[in-house]
Amino acid sequence: MKTIQAYLVVMLNFLMLGLQAQTVTTRSNEFTVDYTRTDKLVNTVVPIINWMVPIPETSYIDVPRFDISAEVVANGNLKAVTVYIKESVESSARATLNVRIPETVNSIAIDRTINLFDGANVVVIEAETKEGLKTSSYRQIQVGTSALTDMSKLGRTDYALIFATDSYDNWSDLVNPIYDSRSIAEELQNRYKFKVEVIENAVQADILKKLREYAEKQYKPLDQLFVFFAGHGTYDQSLGEGFVVTKESMLADEGKISYLSHNRLRSILNNIPCEHIFLAMDVCFGGTFDETLASARGTDDDVYQEQSQVQFLTRKLSFKTRRYLTSGGKVYVSDGIPGKHSPFAKSFLEALQSQGGRDGVLTLQEIFSYVEKLKNPPKMGEFGDNAIGSDFLFVVK
Repeated sequence: MKTIQAYLVVMLNFLMLGLQAQTVTTRSNEFTVDYTRTDKLVNTVVPIINWMVPIPETSYIDVPRFDISAEVVANGNLKAVTVYIKESVESSARATLNVRIPETVNSIAIDRTINLFDGANVVVIEAETKEGLKTSSYRQIQVGTSALTDMSKLGRTDYALIFATDSYDNWSDLVNPIYDSRSIAEELQNRYKFKVEVIENAVQADILKKLREYAEKQYKPLDQLFVFFAGHGTYDQSLGEGFVVTKESMLADEGKISYLSHNRLRSILNNIPCEHIFLAMDVCFGGTFDETLASARGTDDDVYQEQSQVQFLTRKLSFKTRRYLTSGGKVYVSDGIPGKHSPFAKSFLEALQSQGGRDGVLTLQEIFSYVEKLKNPPKMGEFGDNAIGSDFLFVVK
């Protein structure tokens, strides 16, 4: 939530004479300003509520007791901090917890175990300063195994956006990218019920236009987006950066203007408003997508081994995901024999066909186990705003 300086509040007062208060609402935060007390607002900013637990706006648990943690910070002295438990944002409080505020403080930490109700819960923290500024912020928490017994019924959508290029204007043509991509798309559609788009032999402008389209979609908290690139890739030693080679990329292009840089791709994907994004790249030098060429790392699955499937699925998708898997590091990788898939695509397809074993849930670590023994070892890592404990789940439906 952005702070608003007091002089802006005073200016708004003159522009909106006759109004007693103005409420500005964002996705899960709102504040209210009492315009009748502008004499008290001279050195005041709107209080800020920072959530530590839970971080996601929507969480899913199967037990009613839950630990919350947050910090309230204000420029002026705090007057009151209250925690409400509601059934919905608009409904009245089902339970209220008043946080004790010392006489003169401008910040306070909230660390409490709260009892929730079965089904939908909205936990609201409201803060008010002595100068009359109020802030509220909420998190939604779904409780109970009855509402979560089937992952496929949680009102979520899995998307797949696949870019495949085997015909180039200036680079040598390839034999398998489109064949590989269509095969992966078929598995995702038929086995996992992804909504899939395959974009073939696209120029850079069309790739960026399609990525913008996905950046403008409305996503729900448990939605996932899988992005796959198959084709040529390259690395510029002088620029110290990797690139996706698009259909029109020129060989003599010292500035790499006709190429899609990994830096730009990384930034675009990180800013798409989908909580869970997984990028796979079957291109040469794909490992340079990671600026540090980090080695593969696990996903802390051991933390969840004793949990039920419901807990496993919902907790995994409670953490923001920005993960990637590439077909190699800072090396060339094979396109494979015509009609027999590239080595990376072949192993990736085998992972999808395994269905994740008996539980019907394929995790990133399980996918990595299928590709890690390739001659050119793949790279798995994270980028952007990835959260510790994140994963991307392929759920059989």
